[in-house]
Amino acid sequence: MKYVKNIYTKLIALLLFALLAACSEDFLERPPKDAIVDAGFYQTDDQVLASTSLLYSKVWFDYNDKASYNLGDFRAGTAFSAWNDRGNVLFNTTGNTPENGSAWRSFFIVVGQSNLAIQNIQKYAGASVSEAVKKHAIAEARFMRALAYRFLVMNWGAVPLIENNLTLLSDTTVQRNTPKSVWKFITTEMRQIAEDLPEKPVRVGRLTRWSAEGMLARFYLTRAGVEANASGQRNQVFLDSAKYYADRVITLSGASLLPKYENLFRYPYDNNAESLFSLQWVYSPGAWGTQNSTPAYLAYGPDIANGDGWGGDKGATWWVMQQYEGIKTVSETVLQGRTVDQRLKATFMLPGASYPEITQTIPGGSQKLVFPFVGTDNNFIAIKKYITGKAVDVGGKAAQQNYGHDTYMMRLAEMYLTYAEAVLGNGTSTTDGKALQYFNQVHTRAGLSPVTGALTFDQIFKERIVEFAMEGMAWYDLVSLHYYNPTKAYAILNAQDRGFFFTKPDRFPDPTSWTFTKTAWATAERKIDANSGNFLLPIPSAELSQAPNLQKPAVDYQRK
Repeated sequence: MKYVKNIYTKLIALLLFALLAACSEDFLERPPKDAIVDAGFYQTDDQVLASTSLLYSKVWFDYNDKASYNLGDFRAGTAFSAWNDRGNVLFNTTGNTPENGSAWRSFFIVVGQSNLAIQNIQKYAGASVSEAVKKHAIAEARFMRALAYRFLVMNWGAVPLIENNLTLLSDTTVQRNTPKSVWKFITTEMRQIAEDLPEKPVRVGRLTRWSAEGMLARFYLTRAGVEANASGQRNQVFLDSAKYYADRVITLSGASLLPKYENLFRYPYDNNAESLFSLQWVYSPGAWGTQNSTPAYLAYGPDIANGDGWGGDKGATWWVMQQYEGIKTVSETVLQGRTVDQRLKATFMLPGASYPEITQTIPGGSQKLVFPFVGTDNNFIAIKKYITGKAVDVGGKAAQQNYGHDTYMMRLAEMYLTYAEAVLGNGTSTTDGKALQYFNQVHTRAGLSPVTGALTFDQIFKERIVEFAMEGMAWYDLVSLHYYNPTKAYAILNAQDRGFFFTKPDRFPDPTSWTFTKTAWATAERKIDANSGNFLLPIPSAELSQAPNLQKPAVDYQRK
C-alpha cells in the first residue's frame, strides 16, 4: 500500500480543513498564515512528509475532475462529447467555459499551496527534522509548482509567476510574465529539484530524481520550440538537453515498460514500474477531493459504474480512429479495420469487445463486460482508459464519484518518444539507430511490427497520439508544435473530423472487424477553425474582473 493512502484519518481531516480554507477561487487572495497545516505540526520527518502529501492529490482535484480531458483530449480532437462540453469540442472555449475556470483555479491552488508548504517548512520545521527530509519536502513543493506553471503557460500563454503569495496583499503591481521567462523559470527550478530529490522514493508514490529529470526532458523538448528562431528551427541546445535527460531516465531510473499496454489501466495498476509520476488518489468516503472522480464522467453507463456512469455521449473521434494501425480509409465517409494496435481496445470500447476485468449489470444478473451494440446510426465508441469497473472489481473500493486509482502524469513511454523526437530535431527524418530502437520499444509493445529505415516527425507525433490518448496529453503535444510551427498545428486540427459516426461489428459478440460510417444526418459541427485568435485559452472572466492587472502587457520575470 502506498504511503499517501495510509495517512491517519485525523491527519487527513486536519490537512483537508486547512487546505479547503485556502482554496479560494481568486488566485491572488492571500492564503491563511498557518499554511497547509498548523505550524506546530512540522516536528518530525514523518510529519513534514505528511504535510506535502496532499500536493499529490487534493490541490489537483479541480483539474483532474473534468478539465483534464476537456482540455487535454476534447480540444485536441482525440475524443469528443456529443451533447456536453461542446465549447471545448468545437474549439470555442470562452472565458466562461466551466473547465477553463476550474483548470486555471486548480493550477493556481497548486502554486499557492506549494508556496505555503515551502515557506512553512523553512520557518516551522523542528530541530528533530532531518535536513534531507526538509530538502526533499521543499523539492516536492517546487516540483508541483513548476508543473502547474507548465500547464498554465501552455494553456494561457503569459501568466503571473508567484513565488510568495503572502506578499500579494501589499504588491499591486503583479502582472503577467512572458512565456519565455516562465519557461526559463520552471526549467531552472526543475534542474535544482532533480538535485534535491532521491533516486529511490522515500515512500511509495513519492517523487524521485527521475520524476524531475523526466520533466526536464519534457520541458526542454517543448522549450526548444519556445526558443525557435525566426525560421522555425528549434533550439538545438535544448533538443540536446531533452535527449540527454530522456536517455538518463531510460537507462538509470530502473523504470521499465509494462509488457502489456492494457495492464497500465487495469486494477490494481497504481505506482507500477512504468510510472514516473502519478497523482495519488484514494477511495475516501467523507474526504471529498482526495478521490478520483473522473471515471464517473467517462464510464459510458451505470451498468459498469457505481451509481454514476455519465459518459454515454463521450467517445473516440473519427480522426483519432484513423491514427490506429489496422484502421484504413475506404472512402470519405467509411473506415474499416481490425484492432491491430492493441492500444485501441485498451483506450476505447468498440461494439462487441469483451473486458473480463469489469462486471456489467444485465437484466436478471451480471456478466463480464461486453460493450453493447445498439444498432443505431450514432452508436458511440466509448472510453475505456481509466475505467476499472464496479466496487466488486476493485476490492470494494469504489462508490459514486469516488475511485481510488491514480492518474498518470508521466510514464516511461514518453521518455522513449521524447528521445526519438529530440534526435530528429529540425531534420525531416532520422535513421539514428538508438532513436529507432527507443521508438520501437513503444511501438512494438502495441503488437505492431517495428519501424525500419527513416523515422519522421509525423510518425512520432502519431505514436504519441495513440500511446497517450485519453491521458490529457494530446493538447500539449499540439501546443509544443504550435510554438515553432503554428501552421502545421492549425492544419492538423482543422483537418480533423469530430462528428458522429456509426460503428458496426462483423459479428456480436467477439467481432473480428468493424465498419465505421459517418452519420448521414450529422453534417454540421464536424470541423473546427483553429487559428491564432482562439488557439490559447482566454483567461477566465471571473479572474479578469478580480485581477485587472492580468490585462496589462506581459513582462519578463525577474526573480527577487
